[in-house]
Amino acid sequence: MGGTKNCPETPRQKMIGMMYLVLTAMLALNVSNEVLNGFSMTEASLRSTISSANSRTESLYQDFESLNKQNPEKTGPWLEKALIVKQHADSLFNKLQIFKVEIIKIADGKKADPNAENIDDRENLDAAAEYAQLNSITNPKRRGKLLREQINQFRLMIDSINPSKSKAYNEIFNTGKIKSLHSGEIVDWETAMFEFMPAVAVTTLLTKYQSDVRAAESDVITYLKGQTDASDFRVNSIKAYALPVSSSYVIKGGKYTAQIVLSAVDSTLRPNYFVNGRQIGPDGIYEAIGSTIGENHVNGYIEMMRNGQPFRYDFKQSFTVGVPSATISNVDLNVVYRGIDNKFDISAPGVPSSAISVSVDGGSATKTGESRYNIRANRDGEITINVTASIEGKTTQMGSSVFRVKYLPNPKAFIKYTDAGGVIRQKSDAKLRKSEIRNNPSIIADYGEDELVKANFTILSFRMVTAFGSKQASGSSLTSAQLADIDKMEGGEIIAFRDIKAKGPDGTIRDLNSVVVEL
Repeated sequence: MGGTKNCPETPRQKMIGMMYLVLTAMLALNVSNEVLNGFSMTEASLRSTISSANSRTESLYQDFESLNKQNPEKTGPWLEKALIVKQHADSLFNKLQIFKVEIIKIADGKKADPNAENIDDRENLDAAAEYAQLNSITNPKRRGKLLREQINQFRLMIDSINPSKSKAYNEIFNTGKIKSLHSGEIVDWETAMFEFMPAVAVTTLLTKYQSDVRAAESDVITYLKGQTDASDFRVNSIKAYALPVSSSYVIKGGKYTAQIVLSAVDSTLRPNYFVNGRQIGPDGIYEAIGSTIGENHVNGYIEMMRNGQPFRYDFKQSFTVGVPSATISNVDLNVVYRGIDNKFDISAPGVPSSAISVSVDGGSATKTGESRYNIRANRDGEITINVTASIEGKTTQMGSSVFRVKYLPNPKAFIKYTDAGGVIRQKSDAKLRKSEIRNNPSIIADYGEDELVKANFTILSFRMVTAFGSKQASGSSLTSAQLADIDKMEGGEIIAFRDIKAKGPDGTIRDLNSVVVEL
């Protein structure tokens, strides 16, 4: 009996014992068919959810592209971010899909479903861990760790775009250390996710992550699409305006151009108005006194607050200040003198002086100041003064006037000298001391202080007649012979300057009056 007890086990007995141990282990780890079927049902439901999310997200992308075609400047920056989200979401979704396919390949072998929708060896506890522990072909890290890192990167990316959903994203894509369902210990995410887990449970969890990725993608794209209108202001009042494009003042024959616009405002918001460097009243009405002739610029901006952020809208405008003018004329004085500069005031109401041009038919015009011109006639008879203005790049005839041309009247001859006090004087007929007439004497031609006409005449010659005879002089100064005769004269004697000839600025030679001096 004892011999029977110590007899070695037969190969059959060893096989039966080993099968018993394996069966015992399987029973200890066995997951019921009901639970496994539950995973399969959940997997199918998640795939349906993913399909709906894909349709919804694709529609969002199409709307985004359409908006970008209509207004690329406004939509473009947000669309760029949306495409970055799409790239990261597709990359993580595909990574999760590869994980499922490879786990099922290990579990089911050659008969594995390439779409990872069905799995025969659902209760397989080794396939998920085996694939997750393998090193990546392109990276020395294990595949499970790389997947965790990519999920974490996706979470950080969407969190940076829409931080208002940060709490939700951290919960959905949490890849921190967690408690293992198998050992009860705190382990890395990839250990808890893949170690001692049935293949069907792991693939279903990976599909759940795929569904979360598509849901988060749709959520972020919806947020980005909404941002294209985030800076727009809601309005509750609309008014129509006709705004002058260049000027609100138009002369006859000129062109008035206006931009017809709708002004939409929110009467509940009070913007701040800034014009030419200073803030104006809350009603936005700007008033300025037109004190500077010509074009005056109005530059500034409107500042609106929305969601605590200031939005600035710049504007530029201008208005023109013209010279108030009246025409007062006297027909008899409607003349210009030939050979000299005739002073004119020439302006056009509502047109800046810088835009005005003056030409003369029969003469010339020289601008001397704001609306001031010197007009010079170079022919007899009549001249025509023409005034044009450059308005909006177009030369416009503003008007013209005809003036009669007259020769300058003869000036009056004077004797010029320096008195005892050193003052230069001029007289026509006078009683002078011999010392005065000897002190820098000359003959000049002038219109006198009371005449309106001013012109320069040159003395060509004159003759001095005394008791000692008649002596001729060229130019305006007395000759030494003439001065010698004056030295010989006594008080009460008469000196006459006759045949005085002068040349005017018009080139004509004039015979002037005689000048008589008594010593």
